Amino acid sequence: MGPIVVRPVASWREMGTFIDVPWRIYADDPLWVPPLRLERRLHFSKFNPFLKHAEWQAWVAYRNNEPVGRISAQVDQLHRDRYGPRTGHFGLLEMIEDAEVLDALLSSAEDWLAARGTMHVTGPFNLSINQECGILVEGFDTPPMVMMPHSRTWYGPLLEQHGYRPVKDMLAYWVKVDDSPPQLMVSLKEKFSKQIVLRKLRRDRFGEEMETLRDIFNDAWSENWGFVPFTEAEFAELGTSLRLLVPDDFVQIAEVDGIPAAFMAGLPNLNEIFAGLNGNLFPLGWIGLIHHLKSRGVRTGRIPLMGVRRQFQNTPLGIALALMVIDAPRQAAISRGIQALELSWILEDNKPMRSILKYMGCKEYKRYRIYGKTLAHDRS
Repeated sequence: MGPIVVRPVASWREMGTFIDVPWRIYADDPLWVPPLRLERRLHFSKFNPFLKHAEWQAWVAYRNNEPVGRISAQVDQLHRDRYGPRTGHFGLLEMIEDAEVLDALLSSAEDWLAARGTMHVTGPFNLSINQECGILVEGFDTPPMVMMPHSRTWYGPLLEQHGYRPVKDMLAYWVKVDDSPPQLMVSLKEKFSKQIVLRKLRRDRFGEEMETLRDIFNDAWSENWGFVPFTEAEFAELGTSLRLLVPDDFVQIAEVDGIPAAFMAGLPNLNEIFAGLNGNLFPLGWIGLIHHLKSRGVRTGRIPLMGVRRQFQNTPLGIALALMVIDAPRQAAISRGIQALELSWILEDNKPMRSILKYMGCKEYKRYRIYGKTLAHDRS
């Protein structure tokens, strides 16, 4: 079989190898959706705004000079500011079913993290909690939605063999789109109609609107597990995607007495298109991709961002806000041929939101898991 050799990524060519590892790991998995190589290049470059407050390193594991796995390690200063100076993360984990490969990868990542004062390691984060995160542990029978991870079945068990333990589970919900809003939503809308006004994104004030959404999100999520605030640059980068690919009515803002209090942002499931590209944007190109999306559309979508300001949470008005922004894009989705939506991700212990989703007919269909480990003191 040959020994495992783990090498740090230090060049353009090595980054290409790192990006291409998943093509080997998922070669026999028809549900895996290849990412766009160009997008991954940009994500892992110095232009990623996450790297303005974080440091990271990537590695590739080889056997007989063939790539058999990869991993990254990150230290995020914003995370340390909130949770202490001893935190660090791993991410972007992909590997063949081999405990020796995982041991070698994690040893490299853990040594790097320990050298930077890390004691408590959690992951995977690709590269932060505000991006793709978690190992898929339930729901392997359906493909991933846009900007959601996919995993092999052996990742979780092998991590636990290496001493990692489950820290937090996150859920994805599925709901079919139809013309009939829940009766409670109708009643709440009537009750709070004088206080709540729903509106779509104002494209002519795009920068201002993005700051409004960021402010609501950072307030709404600030007490959730693992929360790290979006920086202005990070949310602006996300806004670039929204501006190009998302219709205005896929972003809904709820105002209470004229003040923005909640929002929802939906995405067409671009993975339906990406699945046939094998990671290559060309010759389709961005213009072709946008044209394809507008002319042919997709049948599914995802709601990745949603928030209700803390002052309204756990109140009747807050429930109304949540229901109304989640339900608001129904007609927009129907008019564009979208038949079903994923709402993700939701923390397993977020019981109020899970109750709302259950009432709306949403079904839990995927589960993702964050793992953690405390490093030995003598590693640093």
